Amino acid sequence: MGGPMGVYEQDRYPILRQDIHLIEEALRQDKPILGVCLGSQLLAAALGSPVTKGKSKEIGWHPISLTQAAMRDPLWTKLEPSFMAYHWHGDIFELPSGAVSLASSEKTPHQAFRYGRAAYGILFHMEVTERIIEDMVKTCQDELQSAGLTGRRIVQQARKHLPRLDEIGKSVFTRWAGLVKTEPQA
Repeated sequence: MGGPMGVYEQDRYPILRQDIHLIEEALRQDKPILGVCLGSQLLAAALGSPVTKGKSKEIGWHPISLTQAAMRDPLWTKLEPSFMAYHWHGDIFELPSGAVSLASSEKTPHQAFRYGRAAYGILFHMEVTERIIEDMVKTCQDELQSAGLTGRRIVQQARKHLPRLDEIGKSVFTRWAGLVKTEPQA
């Protein structure tokens, strides 16, 4: 999931190095992986892609566009090609070699990807609730202010956009859980 640190801060946060090693082992064993926000960045790093600060932070409600590949992907098929999603990130990654791009936004070319059969990275947030958004806004006032954003507007927009995003998230997460359930047992 998410966090205030960047993948490139492994010296400051040694747990990130451990997380990357765990992801690498899961990839070697072809285990299903789902990385959200920082998790998607860690997955990208484990696959050898650079993770860097973006030109500007992407915070709040911004449209996501699914790629043609997403229309055929087990998690994203039969969803509308564009929807409003919740974002809170400043770091971005390059698409890992061998990965399939599944989504983008105006600011970020790689918002979601799949690697192999069941390793997924999703930079935006579909797991949020109104309470989580309120807590993020309350806790991160300085970050919002430095980005020129108001928490009140983000929370107000949640009432409009969250119901559909919740439906999309439930669909995607349920489909991903199905990959875990069908995982061959050793």
